[in-house]
Amino acid sequence: MSKVTMKRSTRRKKRRFIKFIIATFLIFLSLFIIGGLSLFALVQDTPELSEDQLQNPITSVIYDKDGKKVANIAGVEHRLPVSIDNVPIEVQNAFIAIEDARFQKHSGVDLKRIGGALLANLEEGWGAEGGSTITQQVVKNTLLSPEKTFKRKVQEAYLALQMEKKYSKDQILEMYLNTIYFGHGAYGLGAAAEVYFNKDVSDLTVSEAALLAGLPQRPSGYNPFKYPEEAANRRELVLSAMERHNFISSDRAEEAKTTEVESLLSPKQKNNSYQVFIDYVIEELLAKGFEENQLYNGGLEIYTTLDTETQSYTNEVMTGTDTIPFPDEAFKAGVVLMDTKTGAIRAIGGNRDPESNEVQRGFNFATDIKRQPGSTIKPILDYGPAIEYNKWSTYQQIKDEKLEIDGKEFKNYDGRFHGMVSMREALVKSYNIPAIKTFLELEEEQAKQFAANLGINLEHAYPSYAIGGFGDEDGVSPLDMAGTYAAFGNNGQYHEPYAVTKVEYPTGEVQQLQSEGIKAMNDYTAYMITDMLKDVVEEGTGTLAKIDGLPMAGKTGTTNPPEGITNGSTDSWFVGYTTEYTAAVWTGYETTSTEQFVNQEDARISRLLFKEIMSHASQNIETADFTKPASVEEVQIDMRNGKVASHHTPSSSIVTELFVKGTTIPTEYIPVQKQTTNENAKQQEEKDQEKEKEQVEKKKEQEKEKEKKEKAENEGNQKKEKQESNDKNASDRDKKEEKPDKDTNSKSEQKDKKEENKKDPKDEPDSNQTEQPDSDEEPNNKDESKESNENDNEEED
Repeated sequence: MSKVTMKRSTRRKKRRFIKFIIATFLIFLSLFIIGGLSLFALVQDTPELSEDQLQNPITSVIYDKDGKKVANIAGVEHRLPVSIDNVPIEVQNAFIAIEDARFQKHSGVDLKRIGGALLANLEEGWGAEGGSTITQQVVKNTLLSPEKTFKRKVQEAYLALQMEKKYSKDQILEMYLNTIYFGHGAYGLGAAAEVYFNKDVSDLTVSEAALLAGLPQRPSGYNPFKYPEEAANRRELVLSAMERHNFISSDRAEEAKTTEVESLLSPKQKNNSYQVFIDYVIEELLAKGFEENQLYNGGLEIYTTLDTETQSYTNEVMTGTDTIPFPDEAFKAGVVLMDTKTGAIRAIGGNRDPESNEVQRGFNFATDIKRQPGSTIKPILDYGPAIEYNKWSTYQQIKDEKLEIDGKEFKNYDGRFHGMVSMREALVKSYNIPAIKTFLELEEEQAKQFAANLGINLEHAYPSYAIGGFGDEDGVSPLDMAGTYAAFGNNGQYHEPYAVTKVEYPTGEVQQLQSEGIKAMNDYTAYMITDMLKDVVEEGTGTLAKIDGLPMAGKTGTTNPPEGITNGSTDSWFVGYTTEYTAAVWTGYETTSTEQFVNQEDARISRLLFKEIMSHASQNIETADFTKPASVEEVQIDMRNGKVASHHTPSSSIVTELFVKGTTIPTEYIPVQKQTTNENAKQQEEKDQEKEKEQVEKKKEQEKEKEKKEKAENEGNQKKEKQESNDKNASDRDKKEEKPDKDTNSKSEQKDKKEENKKDPKDEPDSNQTEQPDSDEEPNNKDESKESNENDNEEED
C-alpha cells in the first residue's frame, strides 16, 4: 500500500472519529436539554414557599352526608407551638437521629441519607430510618398533596433546596416539630408532650422524647394508649439510633429502654360524639393509601356518608334503654347500619361505653372484631351457593338425620331429627344438619368463592363452617356481615361498605371514593334467599326483630359456648335488611367464661338493638318491598306428594315455593354426599346403606319364618277340625241309636255348624297385612308439628 493511500485512510478515520464525538456530544446535549426542560415542566407549577403554611398547616375537615361540617379530623385540634430554644438538645437529637441523622450537613436533599436509610432498615428492621430529610418532610406535610408520583417527589426536592436557602437549620427543625401530627389530636411537639405526659417540652426525659420521636411515622400503629408494646419497640429503635449517632451513651440508652411505657402516660384524651365514625373514616383512608400526616395536616376536605341523627340515636341505644336491658357493663355490642343499594355506611355503634366512644382510635366492636358468625353464615356458605350453582328451589328436599363427619356428630339446636324438610323450612327453623348436607353437595371451592364475591375471604371451608363454626384463622365483623347481606337485598349487587365519598385537596383536585358495585350472584339467588329470610322474621327465629309494616328479611345466629356452659352461647347475631337499609348486630363478651356468657335472655338483645335502630332509620321513609325478578317463578306445591298442586288439592295442603325459571320440579330428593367433599362422610353413608340393606334382608327372613309357622298352624287346625268332625259324626250315630228328641238334635247340629264356620281359616284376617294410608296422604304428624312449632323461635347452636 502506498504512502498516499495510507494518509487518505488515516484522514478518513480521523473524520469519522470527530463525527462520532460530535454526535455523542449532541446526543448528551439533547438529553440534557430534554431533561432540563422536563424538570422545568415538573417544577413549573410548584407552589411557592408560604411562611403561613409552613408555620400553620391547614387542618383537614370532615363533612356528613349532607355536606355539613362535623369536625376537624382529630376532633378538637390541639396545638401548643414551641420555640426551638425551649426544646432540650436531647429531645431535638431524638427526632434527628430517627428521621434525618445528617440534617446539619445536607442542603435539603441527601443522597447519602437515602442509601444509609436503606442499609439501616435492612440491618435493624424496617422503620429504623426514613429516606426523606426533615426539610423534605416539612415541604410534603405543608405544601404538597400526598400522591406518590415522580412529579411530586421532584417538586418536593426542589422546594427543600429552596427552603434550605431561605431558612436556617434551627428554623426548619422548629417548623417540623410544630407541624407534625402525634395522634390524639396533638399537632406539634408542645401539644404531644401535654397529651401523652402532661408535661412541658422542657421537662421531657430521654425515654419520653424517644417515644414521641417514634410516633409521627405512624401515630395510630404506635399509639401507646392502645398498643404499648408496639410503642415500646418503636422507642427502642429511636434510642438505638441515638446511640449509634453518638447522641447518647449506651448506658443512658439502656436505662431509657427499661422504663415501662404505661408508667409514663397521662390519662387518655376525649373527643366528640361522632368519634367512632371518624375513627373508621381515618382507617378507610389509610387503607386506600393516604398518609396519616397528610390526613391531619393537609387541609383535606373529607366528605363522608355519616347520618349524624342516626349516629346519635345509635350511640344512645348502645348505652341501654328500657326496651334493651343490657345485663352488665362488660356486655359488648357492635352495630353497622348502611345503605342497601350503595354500601354507604350511615352509622356505627362501636362500643357501649360512652367514655370509650370518645377516645380517639379506640377499639371498635363493629369493625375490629373477628368472631364466629353462627347461623348467619348459612345463606352465604350453604343455601346461597346451592341456588346459585345448582339452581335449587326453595322446596328442595333435604333429609335431616344423624350426621357424623371425622368422628364429630352434628346436632340441631333442639336435639332432634326432622326427616325430609324443604330448604325453606331448614333455613327458617335454622336446622344445622340440612345446612351441612347442603354444603357437602357443593363442588370444591364453590362456597368459598360465593363468600369471596360478598367480601368474606376465608382461609378454609370445613363442614363446621357451614353452621358458622369458624377456626382461629377466620372470623367476621358486623361491617363484613352488613356488606354481605346488603347484596341479597340489592338484586345480587355487592358494594364494599364505605364511609368516604370524596376527598378534596387544597389545590381544588377531587378524588372520588364511592364503592363500585359488582355482580356477586344472579338475581334469582338474591331474591330466593331474601324470600326465605322474610319467613325467618315472620315466623322463624327472628320474629323478635320484626317491625310492623316494614318489609324486611333477616337471620339470627348464635355460637357454641366453651365447655362447662350448657344453657348459653358465646356470640349472638342478627343481620337484617330492607330495600333501603341493612344492619348487622353482634353482642357478647370480649372473653367468654362460665361466669360471663350470653344466656338465652341476653341473646334477645341483638334482635332488639336491630329493631330499635332499623325502626328509627326507616321512619318517614317509604320502604318498598323486594321485587321478584323474571328469572324466578312461583309454584304451588302439593305438600302431600311434592308435586304441582292441582285444582283438587285442598288449600291446607298447598305451599308456594320459588323455582329458578326453566328448572324441573322434583317429586322426591334425598341428598347424597359427593366423593369430592368428604371421604368419611361417604364411608358413613355406605355403612348406613349396608345397615339398611341388612335390616331389609332380616325383615324378609322374619316374614318367611312367620309365614311357615302360620302355615303349619293352619294345617294343624285343619287336621284337628277334621278329627273333631269325625268324632261328631260318630257321636251323632250313637245319639240316633239312643233316639234323642228331634228338636234337641236339630239345635245341636246348628250349634256344631256354627262352631265349624267360626273356625274356618279362610275367614281369618291375614296377620301379614297392615292398614296403609292413601297414596296421596301422609300419616298424621299433628303432634310432631306442634312440637316443632314450639321450637320455631328458639335460638340455634
